[in-house]
Amino acid sequence: MNEPTAYHRPAGYEPTAVEVHHPTPLAPYDLATPVAMDPYAERQPVVWVPDAYGRMVPMPKHLAPPAVVAPAPRDLTPLPLLDPVAQRLMGAGIGGGALSAGAGYGIGEVINAAAGFSGGALIWIALVVLALRTPARAITGGKGSTVNIRKAVIKRSHFHG
Repeated sequence: MNEPTAYHRPAGYEPTAVEVHHPTPLAPYDLATPVAMDPYAERQPVVWVPDAYGRMVPMPKHLAPPAVVAPAPRDLTPLPLLDPVAQRLMGAGIGGGALSAGAGYGIGEVINAAAGFSGGALIWIALVVLALRTPARAITGGKGSTVNIRKAVIKRSHFHG
């Protein structure tokens, strides 16, 4: 039996050497030696930026990436439990509900008063009409000048014979 290994290797597997890439360093850019084909007046400004390996390399300024701006520090003061805008909206809702309830109650009272007034007015009008239609002796207790004449006719028939 084979020796125990940390992992299982398939049959016919032979490990190979891994080639590690070591890039050659760039020659530093010498600003002191002017190029004959590049007149000094046409030269663009050069900035030094770090490359992927941490080395500083020259790059034309117009091609350089923008500088990283440090973010503004955050405000870490504790916030209120309820948002002030939410508090105002909630207060407006409660106040609006109370206003609507009060207005509804007031309108109901006005309608009830109008209904009561009309009902009471109808009763008073009926009493006035009734008082105008009653005879005067009913109002004065029977001591008025009205005379009632009753005439009674009695007929008796007699048969003699």
